[in-house]
Amino acid sequence: MTDTTADRPTPADALRFAFGTLTVLPVRLTRWDRAAARGGMLAAPLAGLVVGACAAGAGALFSLLGSGPLLAAVATVAVPAVLTRGLHLDGLADVADGLGSGKPAADALRIMKQSDIGPFGVITLVLTLFGQVAALDRLYEAGALRGALAAVVAAVTARCALTLASRTGVPAARPDGLGAAVAGVVPVPATAAVAALTTLAAAAASLHAGAAVLLALLAAELLLRHCRRRLGGVTGDVFGALSETAATTALLALTLG
Repeated sequence: MTDTTADRPTPADALRFAFGTLTVLPVRLTRWDRAAARGGMLAAPLAGLVVGACAAGAGALFSLLGSGPLLAAVATVAVPAVLTRGLHLDGLADVADGLGSGKPAADALRIMKQSDIGPFGVITLVLTLFGQVAALDRLYEAGALRGALAAVVAAVTARCALTLASRTGVPAARPDGLGAAVAGVVPVPATAAVAALTTLAAAAASLHAGAAVLLALLAAELLLRHCRRRLGGVTGDVFGALSETAATTALLALTLG
């Protein structure tokens, strides 16, 4: 991936990169270089906003049609999985298998790249999805609007965690793949600004939501640091795990208090 200043990416290039790599929406990816990746990862929360709005719409619709909070919660969780082809969930499972193996970095990365899912991955997926559905079930029980807002906050926060993980100083664990494409592309001040804006936007809806964002980003940061120690850096799977960790933490935090 090259990084040139002669052909600076436009905002449209950044949005295409964000939506083209983080969703399955029909967006044509026109540039694959570090400059476009920088803009794309800065715009990642906007992709989360669209995914979250779709999830919130599905959940609110089920809730308003009288399905009950549980089915509304299931619909809300299903939409992000569909809009990402399950890649973030797959990344979470792969990282759980790699880290859970207790093996050196090279072996753990090899395990993560295998197509099958091991016991650690299965257990992590089941508990994560159950946790997300249980949290949203409680939130929809308190009202369709509250559940819908939680869906948006979780999705935006999940992608904000990816922006933070793309900051300067975070290396790639492999020389190829999405991790290598976006590792270290975003200056630290820019990632801090995106995190601050995301938190403030959530806090504008409620202080509880702002606190949930902070807790979710902290949980993702702790996982990122562990992956850096164990794996040597980030991969596409690590990004998926960070996204699901942040989303789940945000939802759980929103059910408390």
